[in-house]
Amino acid sequence: MTRRDVVVIGSGHNALVAACYLARAGLDVEVVERDPVPGGAVSTVERWPGYAVDRGSSAHIMIRHTGIVEDLRLGECGLVYLDLDPWGFAPFGPPDDQQAITFSVSVDATCESISAVCGDRDAEAYRSFVADWGARNAAVFAAFQDVPTPGRLARHLWGAGKAADVGGLEMSRQFLQPGDQLLDETFTDERLKTALSWLGAQAGPPMHEVATADLVGWVAMMHATAPGRPVGGSGALTLALAERLRRLGGTTRLGDGVSAITRNGARVTGIRTESGERIEARAVLAGCHVVTTLELLADDALLTRARRAVRVGNGIGMAVRLGTTDLPRYPAAVSASAYGAMQLLAPSRAHLRRAHGEYAGGRAPTEPAVLLMSFSAIDPTIAPPGRHNVTAWAQWHPYELANGETWDSIAQREADKVLAQVDRVAPGFSDSVEHMHVQTPLDIERELGLRRGNVMHVEMGLDSMFAYRPLPELAGYRTPVRGLYLTGASTHPGGGVFGASGRTAARVMLAQRRAWR
Repeated sequence: MTRRDVVVIGSGHNALVAACYLARAGLDVEVVERDPVPGGAVSTVERWPGYAVDRGSSAHIMIRHTGIVEDLRLGECGLVYLDLDPWGFAPFGPPDDQQAITFSVSVDATCESISAVCGDRDAEAYRSFVADWGARNAAVFAAFQDVPTPGRLARHLWGAGKAADVGGLEMSRQFLQPGDQLLDETFTDERLKTALSWLGAQAGPPMHEVATADLVGWVAMMHATAPGRPVGGSGALTLALAERLRRLGGTTRLGDGVSAITRNGARVTGIRTESGERIEARAVLAGCHVVTTLELLADDALLTRARRAVRVGNGIGMAVRLGTTDLPRYPAAVSASAYGAMQLLAPSRAHLRRAHGEYAGGRAPTEPAVLLMSFSAIDPTIAPPGRHNVTAWAQWHPYELANGETWDSIAQREADKVLAQVDRVAPGFSDSVEHMHVQTPLDIERELGLRRGNVMHVEMGLDSMFAYRPLPELAGYRTPVRGLYLTGASTHPGGGVFGASGRTAARVMLAQRRAWR
């Protein structure tokens, strides 16, 4: 039997961030991971010889605004970020008459691109939009990095209202409106609205749903700090965190997951591993899905409540990982820098709404919307010489199909649909494909443990955010069992490569150290 101060369940990036902060405070920390590969959805593997292929995330956006990378000195542990600048490239129209909007960190450069495609009015409207929603989101982002108590949320969001210079009722109306309504109030050109709507939808909800305006408004923050791409793949962040933990005296156990969280009445006592080993601990921090955590705890009342009330959802999308002989060649790409950007391949908002409508009916979309990333264009280490490593993320794809089909039987068909959408704007790209790995919502659940294929763990709707995430009684990273804490995408502020949940969970644990010690 082993004894630790803290056992961390799972090696996702939030779990590892928390482990590092706890170890830095002098605690004896062990991370226990079922998978032989650390990192969960922030991991990279050699899928084919010479190809470092991401298993989950590829572009890192939010964590670059938190200061976590600098605070933990992850650069000393091998992490190198490449700035995505430009960070967005949206081609429109047929190949023989194609135009594209390019989103750069520079607002001036972005407005020049918008002006060339959409006109001066929308360019100036975008400039004002960035200034307004950037100021608001600085305050919202502060709320994302704090414990979501009503008092703290009110203080942070009051700052968002002051930044917007509007009254409380108008402020709440703007935040509660659909993202598409915000776009219609602000811009005229449908192409610009489409690009921003598709960017906002990366969190999962479509922009025609209520309370999605700030998912569009968040775009403004990418003009403050560029999204990043770790050299060597998304998993380079995980490897740097694991190395920092090792240097701080913590340990990581791979290939031996947790079979049970042990407790004595209302107090946690440790965990038991799948290999049968018992690890006693004063505190346990669960970085896995909240429902998985409660299954390990075997608390019938909490588990029943979570299974009924936590909105796990019905998947979001699917990924197609490709090894190719060439990049997608867009006629409107006047600079090679476009191929290092996130490529927004959605022709219209009607296209997005149609895809989501089919998803809502339990069917795979006839024409999926695609976000393409070809980061081998800026990082040659992830593909063999003369080859490229390309990821196509597509939405919306239901985990549970309503028409009697199964994902194992239609995976290739749906992947071909994704490639067809790329060929629509980059003719002949599919001919360059040499390797393909398809991750349907079912595959995402199988490989990464993301229940029902939801990469955000829990839906990112307003009823599942802030002090409601994952449930009011489980918000604040704590549980009714003394010494058992939560982190990860199931908790505030939600999914994506962020790290804020891990850091705040560690702060909560350290503030309550006397209670669980």
